[in-house]
Amino acid sequence: MKINKLTYLLIILFVSMISCKQQGKSDLATTKKQKYVANWDSLAKYEETANWFKEAKFGIYAHWGVLSVPAYANDWYPRNMHIKGSKEYQHHVKTYGEPSEFGYHDFVPMFKAEKFNAEDWASLFQRSGAKFAGIVAEHHDGWSNWDSKTNPWNSVDMGPHRDIVCELEKAIHEKGMKFVTSFHKARTLQVFQKDSSKWLDDTSYFPYDPDMPTSSSDSLLSILYGNIPKEKFYENWLSELHEVIHQYGPDLIYFDSKLDKIPDSIKAKFVADYFNYAEENDKEVVITHKEGELPKSVSLEDLEKGRMNTKTEEYWLTDETVSVGSWSYTNDLGLKTADEIIDVLVDIVSKNGALMLNVSPKANGIIPEDQQKVLLEIGKWLEINGEAIYSTTTWKVFGEGPTKQEKSGMFLDKITYTPQDIRYTQKGNNIYVIFLGWPGESKEILLKSFSNNQFSITEVEFLGSDEKANYELKAEGLSILTPSEIVDENAWVIKITTSEN
Repeated sequence: MKINKLTYLLIILFVSMISCKQQGKSDLATTKKQKYVANWDSLAKYEETANWFKEAKFGIYAHWGVLSVPAYANDWYPRNMHIKGSKEYQHHVKTYGEPSEFGYHDFVPMFKAEKFNAEDWASLFQRSGAKFAGIVAEHHDGWSNWDSKTNPWNSVDMGPHRDIVCELEKAIHEKGMKFVTSFHKARTLQVFQKDSSKWLDDTSYFPYDPDMPTSSSDSLLSILYGNIPKEKFYENWLSELHEVIHQYGPDLIYFDSKLDKIPDSIKAKFVADYFNYAEENDKEVVITHKEGELPKSVSLEDLEKGRMNTKTEEYWLTDETVSVGSWSYTNDLGLKTADEIIDVLVDIVSKNGALMLNVSPKANGIIPEDQQKVLLEIGKWLEINGEAIYSTTTWKVFGEGPTKQEKSGMFLDKITYTPQDIRYTQKGNNIYVIFLGWPGESKEILLKSFSNNQFSITEVEFLGSDEKANYELKAEGLSILTPSEIVDENAWVIKITTSEN
């Protein structure tokens, strides 16, 4: 029997979906004795920093889903379209009509993902140098990108009718990368229905408004908009995470803000479920949190669009986006340069952190060419200089140079580095000196952190150049003459081998 191409693709898709489902468990109950129980003392026994994560340093994920359909303003369009007078509201009324007539839920059939190819995504992420990759499993908008039995608003029952998380998990793991799912659901819960003075408080993503679908008590709509009893919301939150864990086996689960809306007892049940799953499947898993909303004994801190201003003992994560102005795709999306992102990555790694970079695909599933170009330029840099990033540790100092980061934390202002700004990493007897720009040809540079003759240097190499290094260890530091030709304008690396560090 001859099978046409469309039928073949449908068969492959069906088999893929079944293989994901076969990983799952029917409910939260289990008869097997669990190593971890749902209290913080028990859970603290788990090593919260996986070895693979400390070695990986760089990952990529995507803000993608129904929120990508409007392609206007930013990823808070689903919320702001309900705020009268906002630019999103005005755009929505002009383009689609009043939100009371065309609500956010009406975008769901428009999210078709018709050009989404998980293999293409995974290949791009791998070529970009990522060691872990994934997707927003559920954003604040209440939409699940997987085959959920808990949330009716999911990508198999509605929209594209595809198990997006499943397809990506298979493609990413097959490329040898670790798989990430991020979970932003906590903010979806509405908590101010009875207090009109706080209807616009962004503690809840969707503003309560009696004139809009966000206040609907319809059994289906109320789930999407978070207008349900909090006890039911907690139950769904826990159940959805259980589905993601046992159907797709993520290596890292990232949480966005407002996790403090979830009771500790519920959060502890999730952590116990995840850690027991890891124990049973011989996996090292990682949980990240923001703003202290989970204990550091079970999770790592994430600094959205920020980072530490010095090296730390604790390992941590920064999530940043390739885009400017929005995490999800918009028609006028601005982009950072590869140079900017490489500088941020190097700074983070020198201080004992990792970077997870967001990309913004179109609603149809295509990652735009300009974003791909940035990612591939990062990958090209890492192909030459990755040994100064992957599997490294911090050195005695994180760096030197004129540009100062005054504070640690999230949402830092953009920092523009100079070629005189230097960062250090270490691997065994090798110390990597990373200049955040090209310092110039045939120029003498002095690394002051090598002062006082406390090092025995056996070799100095220029990554990306075959020129022999001329250097001299002086009391005031290590003097090196740069190559006679430019090596890299983004960031340039010197590898110094010592007999003792």
